[in-house]
Amino acid sequence: MFQDDSTLFGRFKRYARVSSAMTGLATRLAGEKYLGVEIDREQHAKDLQQLLGGLKGPLMKVAQFLATVPGALPPEYAEELLQLQSNAPAMGWAFVRRRMATELGVDWLTHFTEFSETANAAASLGQVHKATLSTGQQVACKLQYPDMESAIDADLNQLGMMLSVYRSWNNAIETSDIKHEIEERLREELNYLQEAKNLKAYKKIFVNKSTVVLPEAHDDLTTRRLLTMSWIEGNPILSFTEAPQETRNQIAQKLFHAWYYPFYRYAVIHGDPHPGNYKILPGGDIGLLDLGCIRRFPSTFVKGVIDLYTALLHNNRDQAVAAYESWGFTNLTNEVIDIITEWAKLLYDPLLDDKIRPIQNDLMGTVGWETANRVHEQLNKTTGIKPPREFVFMDRAAVGVGSVIMRLGAQANWYQIFQELIQDFNAEAVASRQQEILG
Repeated sequence: MFQDDSTLFGRFKRYARVSSAMTGLATRLAGEKYLGVEIDREQHAKDLQQLLGGLKGPLMKVAQFLATVPGALPPEYAEELLQLQSNAPAMGWAFVRRRMATELGVDWLTHFTEFSETANAAASLGQVHKATLSTGQQVACKLQYPDMESAIDADLNQLGMMLSVYRSWNNAIETSDIKHEIEERLREELNYLQEAKNLKAYKKIFVNKSTVVLPEAHDDLTTRRLLTMSWIEGNPILSFTEAPQETRNQIAQKLFHAWYYPFYRYAVIHGDPHPGNYKILPGGDIGLLDLGCIRRFPSTFVKGVIDLYTALLHNNRDQAVAAYESWGFTNLTNEVIDIITEWAKLLYDPLLDDKIRPIQNDLMGTVGWETANRVHEQLNKTTGIKPPREFVFMDRAAVGVGSVIMRLGAQANWYQIFQELIQDFNAEAVASRQQEILG
């Protein structure tokens, strides 16, 4: 599969398959919307997921991003596309040998006493092999698939097609900034030297927080397309769904902290909250992986998030409007304000209750989807909105982390946890800390 997809002809074939599938989706949605023709969305969504799941490269990442933008696609499609990351087939040993020789030289194996021929994990942009250094230290070698830098240019063209499908479904949201945001983050994620820097920055963030463990990058064995880092041994987080309630509660609180402590203290966030990107260590701590996509924010944006929370907590409409405007929302009519506040209340809901509760009272998630669909239907009847591009990764974090906590069935006083995170917030201090760790 990979050898075929890495050739010009192979890539042309896969683009043709995807284009056909997306065109078919657009036609079906248009027929349903304007002609009343019913379609089996669930089956068509599964077909699309199966097609994209057989591909490597940025296109699969794009599908994942799009699936986390609320209302960007009907829920049946979003739910299927969210499952893509774990389905990519791995490169064979012959490919691995050639790639490693390209990155470290023909004598690359002399750096290791052991190197697994079989990938321990495979995702959309690369795969991970477990190895042992001459010092005896176990490491993870994250090796990028061939030709990804050129593939990203072509694959991003497919993003335009996916967003055109979105517009055929609902024109409530202007998506141009969404495309630019995803493109910038994807290009950053292809540079493993940048990911090594991100690892070092996050290690500084959590230097006094022993509940979060980060890999240590080995600079001498790291290039733009190869990242060598210490191996973190642990269990998948979703293997704890049947653990005792207290264990699940503790894991969920540590996970929440791992994602949002950097945001409210440093105005940065891990942009890929897929369940495969964190492990539970033997002592119960969180091992945080895959830091290729780190989104930094202006500290004023973070202040807007807190201001909106305070506005909802005290039912202060004027403060809510000020928060929206600080993010760059324009043309905020009373109707639009009411509509987007309904969505905001859903997102902030677990943080507004000063009591122990699930992260989402509706554990099946139907209320969330129903609210998202209702909000977008209402926006579609107005002039629509153009959300800030920062929202792409805020939504991605909220959807990804929240869904894992829901699947754990964890409970906590999220109100108190959040209050501890935002106490003594100072935008200037946050900007200074961000500059210190990221430059």
